[in-house]
Amino acid sequence: MGQQASAPRPGTGLQVIGAGLSRTGTASFSAALEMLLDGGPVYHGGTQTTMGPPTEITAWNTILRSWLAGEPNQHKTLELLRARTAGYAAITDAPASQFVPELLALYPDAKVIVTVRDRDGWVRSMQQISSLAQLWFLRAVLLPLPGMRHFVTYIALLQRQWDRIYEGHRDNVWIYDRHLEWLKEVVPADRLVFFDVRDGWEPLCRALGKEVPQGIPFPRINDSKAIDRVAEYHIKRGLLRWAVAVAVVGLVGGWWWGCAR
Repeated sequence: MGQQASAPRPGTGLQVIGAGLSRTGTASFSAALEMLLDGGPVYHGGTQTTMGPPTEITAWNTILRSWLAGEPNQHKTLELLRARTAGYAAITDAPASQFVPELLALYPDAKVIVTVRDRDGWVRSMQQISSLAQLWFLRAVLLPLPGMRHFVTYIALLQRQWDRIYEGHRDNVWIYDRHLEWLKEVVPADRLVFFDVRDGWEPLCRALGKEVPQGIPFPRINDSKAIDRVAEYHIKRGLLRWAVAVAVVGLVGGWWWGCAR
């Protein structure tokens, strides 16, 4: 997260479904996949929704609402997911990590790779996201920003999806373990790979049947720092637009008052 958003490449098919939870090295994993999948664009959910076109968040809000509507909307949900993922070689991070059964239905030949990390470290890391998402002023600050004005709604819809998949539990220790169990239930064993980015190229290349890149270090992207930078970037943008709006209103008000006198 925090890198540049990717653009789809027509004719590219999805080869990898990244099923690891956010904050399990998904940004580093995405960068590695871009090198291994012949430069094919990788859809990293956190980056696309926060740094991509405004339509990204609104599109996912539509997909999440369709999924939450249940079985009657299953066909619509799949078609919306197909449109969102077309042209990408892989998709990683949330919300893809909770759409694994649907993505497998669309891309039955794709490999499912689950990034993992120390569970307690993940729990601590998730507290940062929760703190940022729950800032009391966030909705107001983001209101002037196309796309990001829908971010709080997006987080709320994601939480509703998590509540359904993880049976309403809010204990992140339980959720981390349950996510791995759930994946074993919904993904065929011969298609499921668990991968820790700290292990570097070898296990990932082995899973994908690729040669280890020679002389190229495995990407190391600090998700925590990247999220802080993205949050600061959008909050500053929102505050600046509010400042401009207030200044314009003040100028217009002053002009009107002067004319009235």
